[in-house]
Amino acid sequence: MTVFHLNGAQTTVEVEGKAPLVHVLRNLCDAKDVRFGCGAGNCGACTVMVDGVAQQSCGLSTESIEGFDVRTPADLKNDLIGSVVLQAFIDEQAAQCGYCINGMLMSLTALLKRDLYPSKIRLIETLNRHLCRCGAHTRILRASEIAINRLQAKV
Repeated sequence: MTVFHLNGAQTTVEVEGKAPLVHVLRNLCDAKDVRFGCGAGNCGACTVMVDGVAQQSCGLSTESIEGFDVRTPADLKNDLIGSVVLQAFIDEQAAQCGYCINGMLMSLTALLKRDLYPSKIRLIETLNRHLCRCGAHTRILRASEIAINRLQAKV
């Protein structure tokens, strides 16, 4: 049995401890906003925040998140930084198929929670962990920069 917080709610699951978190979130917690991509930590589609740190859930065992706070893309609307990031991506139509975007939103939000003034290089390094096969890269970077500018204007 593993107990953790999922988007603010205490959650208990009974699974084999080595079960990948992405499968537990999607299949037992009905968190379909967490995408399954490659299953090998190469694409970033399954990225969630664990205690504020962006992590690919396919590479985390369920037992490793015991007692931690796990946030999925569905929770972004409830977060000041996450909601600004989400709105910028919507405003800029940064997604084409949208499969990869949830992971990017999580990584960008986690970055901005640590550093509201990231360099362009840091921004690119953060997003570089994510694969987008649609080729929406310029819109994704533009939406990211707009979100950063909006958040900086608020402080």
